[in-house]
Amino acid sequence: METIGKNELWSFFDSDSHENGKAKRATNTEVRGENGCPVGSYLELATKIAELQFRNKSHVLMFRGQFRDFRNQQDNTSIKPGLFRPDANGKNPDAEILINRFATLKLAEEKLIGFYAKWKFLGQDRIQRSRVLRWSILQHYEVCLTPLLDVTHSIRIAASFASLDNHQDKTFIYVLGIPNLSGGITASSEAGIQTIRLASVCPPQAIRPHIQEGYLLGEYPEFDTFEQNSLYEAYEIDFGLRLVAKFCFHPVAFWTNDAFPKVPKEALYPNHDDPLFEMAEELRDDLKLATNVPL
Repeated sequence: METIGKNELWSFFDSDSHENGKAKRATNTEVRGENGCPVGSYLELATKIAELQFRNKSHVLMFRGQFRDFRNQQDNTSIKPGLFRPDANGKNPDAEILINRFATLKLAEEKLIGFYAKWKFLGQDRIQRSRVLRWSILQHYEVCLTPLLDVTHSIRIAASFASLDNHQDKTFIYVLGIPNLSGGITASSEAGIQTIRLASVCPPQAIRPHIQEGYLLGEYPEFDTFEQNSLYEAYEIDFGLRLVAKFCFHPVAFWTNDAFPKVPKEALYPNHDDPLFEMAEELRDDLKLATNVPL
């Protein structure tokens, strides 16, 4: 994956370190090392992001909400897909862990094809043919760890996810820059990244991926084995390399304006109204029995 902003990048920073809180020219490393630009309301956040999109016109902006700002050993923001994510102490997964994770993913793919046919969803041929589509469903419905990262094109959805059941004083919104989109799957060999639009992956019975404006990001070309993964350094498989800006806010005070309400939890997470959720539960239970390990 290529680092964003090698030529020019505009971002917002903590107002204590940059006067007047105005957008500044920046490098990706500077953005990752900062504490995050504080915003007091949804409208303030949306206004700043509007300026970012105007100034960073070569990139499409995607958003991800998180409870905390995870850092790597260089104290820079790290945004890794679940399959490559380090443990609670910040230690990257070793060879044995990664081999097991890839094996579980492979088994989950095989089972998904059978379950998809059993439930008679539209697009069975596409699921059989495309690995990244299988990963997308496994990731979105939290069946197992995958090399993909959940993001959204909606600021409000990302901020709502960051605020769910959050009783801390501060939560975060990451703004990621990706190449221009075209179709359901957009791959960029120059940036080393591919973007999957969930609305093009999930059958129409699954409403929430459409409502959420959900996308998934992955490496391009994708790798599905430990041997391929070993050709990359750990720092290369990190979407922190695509970070344009980092915002922080109080998860309660942020939503005081009734004109921009927080999206409720039941609207964000799939439930039993979603047939893919039902299938994913069955698939997850079957996978646990087959692997005999927690997913």
